[in-house]
Amino acid sequence: MKALIIEDEPPARKELRFLLEAHPEIVVVGEAISSKQAAGMIEELQPDLLFLDVHLRGGTGFELLDSYVGKRPAIIFTTAQPDFAVQAFDFAAVDYLVKPIRPERLAKAISKISESKSTGVSGERLKRHDRIFIRDQEVSRYIPISEIRLIESEGNQSKIHFGNEALLIHRSLSCIEERLPVELFFRANRAQIVNLEKITSIEPWFSNSLRARLVDNTLIEFSRRASLSFRETMTL
Repeated sequence: MKALIIEDEPPARKELRFLLEAHPEIVVVGEAISSKQAAGMIEELQPDLLFLDVHLRGGTGFELLDSYVGKRPAIIFTTAQPDFAVQAFDFAAVDYLVKPIRPERLAKAISKISESKSTGVSGERLKRHDRIFIRDQEVSRYIPISEIRLIESEGNQSKIHFGNEALLIHRSLSCIEERLPVELFFRANRAQIVNLEKITSIEPWFSNSLRARLVDNTLIEFSRRASLSFRETMTL
Protein backbone atom coordinates (compact mmCIF):
# COMPACT_ATOMS: atom_id res chain seq x y z
CA MET A 1 0.00 0.00 0.00
CA LYS A 2 1.51 3.31 -1.10
CA ALA A 3 1.49 6.01 1.59
CA LEU A 4 2.23 9.74 1.57
CA ILE A 5 3.29 11.48 4.79
CA ILE A 6 1.98 15.06 4.99
CA GLU A 7 3.66 16.69 7.97
CA ASP A 8 5.60 19.96 8.36
CA GLU A 9 7.76 18.90 11.34
CA PRO A 10 10.92 16.90 10.38
CA PRO A 11 11.16 15.02 13.72
CA ALA A 12 7.53 13.90 13.38
CA ARG A 13 8.12 12.66 9.82
CA LYS A 14 11.22 10.76 10.94
CA GLU A 15 9.40 9.17 13.88
CA LEU A 16 6.47 8.08 11.71
CA ARG A 17 8.81 6.52 9.16
CA PHE A 18 10.51 4.62 11.99
CA LEU A 19 7.18 3.31 13.30
CA LEU A 20 6.13 2.25 9.80
CA GLU A 21 9.17 0.00 9.49
CA ALA A 22 7.15 -2.51 11.51
CA HIS A 23 4.55 -2.53 8.73
CA PRO A 24 6.19 -3.70 5.49
CA GLU A 25 2.81 -3.62 3.75
CA ILE A 26 3.03 0.20 3.89
CA VAL A 27 5.46 1.75 1.40
CA VAL A 28 6.15 5.47 1.94
CA VAL A 29 6.37 7.01 -1.53
CA GLY A 30 6.91 10.62 -0.46
CA GLU A 31 6.70 13.39 2.10
CA ALA A 32 5.03 16.80 1.88
CA ILE A 33 5.24 19.76 4.26
CA SER A 34 2.51 22.04 2.87
CA SER A 35 -1.01 21.64 1.53
CA LYS A 36 0.07 22.95 -1.88
CA GLN A 37 2.96 20.51 -2.15
CA ALA A 38 0.75 17.67 -0.92
CA ALA A 39 -1.95 18.33 -3.55
CA GLY A 40 0.62 18.01 -6.33
CA MET A 41 2.14 14.84 -4.87
CA ILE A 42 -1.26 13.18 -4.42
CA GLU A 43 -1.99 13.88 -8.07
CA GLU A 44 1.40 12.61 -9.21
CA LEU A 45 1.98 9.61 -6.91
CA GLN A 46 -1.63 8.39 -6.48
CA PRO A 47 -1.07 7.07 -2.92
CA ASP A 48 -3.51 4.66 -1.31
CA LEU A 49 -3.10 6.23 2.12
CA LEU A 50 -2.36 9.66 3.60
CA PHE A 51 -0.80 10.20 7.01
CA LEU A 52 -2.06 13.75 7.44
CA ASP A 53 -1.34 16.42 10.05
CA VAL A 54 -4.02 19.01 10.83
CA HIS A 55 -1.71 22.04 10.79
CA LEU A 56 0.51 22.43 7.71
CA ARG A 57 2.49 25.20 6.11
CA GLY A 58 0.13 27.41 4.14
CA GLY A 59 -3.09 25.81 5.33
CA THR A 60 -4.64 22.86 7.14
CA GLY A 61 -5.18 19.23 6.34
CA PHE A 62 -8.92 19.87 6.20
CA GLU A 63 -8.48 22.60 3.58
CA LEU A 64 -6.34 20.24 1.53
CA LEU A 65 -9.06 17.59 1.54
CA ASP A 66 -11.79 20.11 0.77
CA SER A 67 -9.93 21.47 -2.25
CA TYR A 68 -8.84 18.14 -3.70
CA VAL A 69 -10.83 16.99 -6.74
CA GLY A 70 -10.52 13.30 -7.50
CA LYS A 71 -10.60 9.91 -5.82
CA ARG A 72 -9.41 10.47 -2.29
CA PRO A 73 -6.97 8.05 -0.61
CA ALA A 74 -7.65 6.57 2.81
CA ILE A 75 -6.77 9.05 5.57
CA ILE A 76 -5.13 8.60 8.95
CA PHE A 77 -4.74 11.90 10.79
CA THR A 78 -1.54 12.26 12.83
CA THR A 79 -1.56 15.39 14.97
CA ALA A 80 -0.68 16.92 18.31
CA GLN A 81 -4.16 18.48 18.43
CA PRO A 82 -6.82 16.26 20.05
CA ASP A 83 -9.62 18.77 19.46
CA PHE A 84 -10.32 18.12 15.77
CA ALA A 85 -11.29 14.45 15.88
CA VAL A 86 -14.98 15.03 15.12
CA GLN A 87 -14.10 17.21 12.14
CA ALA A 88 -11.62 14.60 10.94
CA PHE A 89 -14.24 11.87 10.85
CA ASP A 90 -16.50 14.14 8.81
CA PHE A 91 -13.90 13.54 6.11
CA ALA A 92 -14.33 9.76 6.51
CA ALA A 93 -10.92 9.41 8.18
CA VAL A 94 -9.89 5.86 9.02
CA ASP A 95 -8.40 6.97 12.35
CA TYR A 96 -7.17 9.97 14.32
CA LEU A 97 -3.82 9.47 16.05
CA VAL A 98 -2.60 11.98 18.63
CA LYS A 99 1.17 12.50 18.95
CA PRO A 100 3.26 11.01 20.33
CA ILE A 101 1.94 8.08 18.32
CA ARG A 102 2.02 4.76 20.13
CA PRO A 103 3.01 1.75 18.00
CA GLU A 104 -0.07 -0.22 19.05
CA ARG A 105 -2.40 2.63 18.01
CA LEU A 106 -0.70 2.89 14.63
CA ALA A 107 -1.02 -0.87 14.15
CA LYS A 108 -4.73 -0.68 15.00
CA ALA A 109 -5.28 2.14 12.50
CA ILE A 110 -3.52 0.23 9.72
CA SER A 111 -5.50 -2.91 10.52
CA LYS A 112 -8.73 -0.95 9.98
CA ILE A 113 -7.68 -0.27 6.40
CA SER A 114 -6.84 -3.92 5.82
CA GLU A 115 -10.19 -5.00 7.26
CA SER A 116 -12.14 -2.56 5.09
CA LYS A 117 -10.35 -3.80 1.97
CA SER A 118 -10.95 -7.46 2.80
CA THR A 119 -14.63 -6.97 3.68
CA GLY A 120 -15.35 -4.42 1.00
CA VAL A 121 -16.79 -2.02 3.60
CA SER A 122 -15.46 1.46 2.94
CA GLY A 123 -18.40 3.84 2.99
CA GLU A 124 -20.52 2.31 0.22
CA ARG A 125 -21.75 4.78 -2.36
CA LEU A 126 -25.41 5.46 -2.90
CA LYS A 127 -27.05 4.55 -6.21
CA ARG A 128 -28.86 7.01 -8.46
CA HIS A 129 -32.31 5.58 -7.65
CA ASP A 130 -31.82 5.53 -3.86
CA ARG A 131 -33.81 7.77 -1.56
CA ILE A 132 -32.15 9.61 1.31
CA PHE A 133 -33.34 11.12 4.57
CA ILE A 134 -32.34 14.80 4.90
CA ARG A 135 -32.86 16.47 8.25
CA ASP A 136 -31.94 19.84 9.68
CA GLN A 137 -33.04 21.36 12.97
CA GLU A 138 -36.61 22.09 11.89
CA VAL A 139 -37.47 20.14 8.74
CA SER A 140 -37.02 16.56 7.52
CA ARG A 141 -37.41 15.21 3.99
CA TYR A 142 -37.15 11.76 2.41
CA ILE A 143 -36.31 12.31 -1.26
CA PRO A 144 -34.80 10.54 -4.28
CA ILE A 145 -31.11 11.42 -4.50
CA SER A 146 -31.64 12.28 -8.17
CA GLU A 147 -33.79 15.27 -7.11
CA ILE A 148 -30.80 17.00 -5.49
CA ARG A 149 -29.72 19.81 -7.78
CA LEU A 150 -26.79 21.35 -5.94
CA ILE A 151 -24.82 20.84 -2.72
CA GLU A 152 -22.85 23.77 -1.33
CA SER A 153 -20.30 23.98 1.47
CA GLU A 154 -21.01 26.32 4.38
CA GLY A 155 -18.06 25.91 6.72
CA ASN A 156 -18.27 22.44 8.25
CA GLN A 157 -21.88 22.13 7.10
CA SER A 158 -23.51 21.70 3.70
CA LYS A 159 -26.63 23.13 2.08
CA ILE A 160 -28.58 20.71 -0.09
CA HIS A 161 -30.79 22.24 -2.80
CA PHE A 162 -33.72 20.26 -4.20
CA GLY A 163 -37.02 21.41 -5.70
CA ASN A 164 -37.81 24.78 -4.15
CA GLU A 165 -36.10 23.95 -0.87
CA ALA A 166 -32.62 24.11 0.63
CA LEU A 167 -31.72 22.35 3.88
CA LEU A 168 -28.55 22.82 5.94
CA ILE A 169 -27.07 19.62 7.36
CA HIS A 170 -24.15 19.02 9.73
CA ARG A 171 -21.94 17.17 7.27
CA SER A 172 -18.95 18.46 5.35
CA LEU A 173 -19.07 18.60 1.57
CA SER A 174 -16.22 16.09 1.31
CA CYS A 175 -18.01 13.64 3.59
CA ILE A 176 -21.14 13.85 1.44
CA GLU A 177 -19.12 13.48 -1.76
CA GLU A 178 -17.79 10.11 -0.54
CA ARG A 179 -21.35 8.71 -0.69
CA LEU A 180 -22.65 10.22 -3.93
CA PRO A 181 -22.92 8.22 -7.17
CA VAL A 182 -20.06 9.40 -9.40
CA GLU A 183 -22.08 9.00 -12.58
CA LEU A 184 -24.62 11.55 -11.36
CA PHE A 185 -22.72 14.14 -9.28
CA PHE A 186 -19.64 16.19 -10.13
CA ARG A 187 -17.39 18.33 -7.86
CA ALA A 188 -17.40 21.63 -9.75
CA ASN A 189 -15.15 23.51 -7.36
CA ARG A 190 -14.03 23.59 -3.75
CA ALA A 191 -17.45 24.58 -2.46
CA GLN A 192 -20.03 23.06 -4.85
CA ILE A 193 -21.17 19.68 -6.16
CA VAL A 194 -23.68 19.63 -9.02
CA ASN A 195 -26.09 17.06 -10.36
CA LEU A 196 -25.03 16.54 -13.98
CA GLU A 197 -28.63 15.92 -15.02
CA LYS A 198 -29.62 19.35 -13.71
CA ILE A 199 -27.20 21.18 -16.03
CA THR A 200 -28.91 22.82 -19.00
CA SER A 201 -25.87 24.45 -20.64
CA ILE A 202 -22.07 24.77 -20.40
CA GLU A 203 -20.02 27.70 -21.67
CA PRO A 204 -16.32 28.63 -21.73
CA TRP A 205 -15.31 30.90 -18.86
CA PHE A 206 -12.21 32.69 -17.61
CA SER A 207 -8.73 31.08 -17.68
CA ASN A 208 -9.86 28.08 -19.73
CA SER A 209 -12.49 27.15 -17.14
CA LEU A 210 -16.20 26.41 -17.65
CA ARG A 211 -19.46 27.82 -16.36
CA ALA A 212 -22.64 25.77 -16.08
CA ARG A 213 -26.27 26.87 -15.91
CA LEU A 214 -28.65 24.70 -13.89
CA VAL A 215 -32.37 24.14 -14.45
CA ASP A 216 -33.20 26.91 -11.94
CA ASN A 217 -30.80 29.30 -13.75
CA THR A 218 -28.16 29.09 -11.03
CA LEU A 219 -24.70 29.66 -12.52
CA ILE A 220 -21.85 27.44 -11.35
CA GLU A 221 -18.21 28.27 -12.11
CA PHE A 222 -16.01 25.20 -12.48
CA SER A 223 -12.44 25.37 -11.18
CA ARG A 224 -9.72 24.97 -13.80
CA ARG A 225 -8.90 21.48 -12.58
CA ALA A 226 -12.57 20.47 -12.54
CA SER A 227 -13.05 22.00 -16.00
CA LEU A 228 -10.21 19.87 -17.36
CA SER A 229 -11.64 16.75 -15.73
CA PHE A 230 -15.11 17.56 -17.04
CA ARG A 231 -13.85 18.00 -20.60
CA GLU A 232 -11.90 14.74 -20.47
CA THR A 233 -14.80 12.78 -18.99
CA MET A 234 -17.84 14.26 -20.73
CA THR A 235 -16.57 15.05 -24.25
CA LEU A 236 -16.96 12.56 -27.11
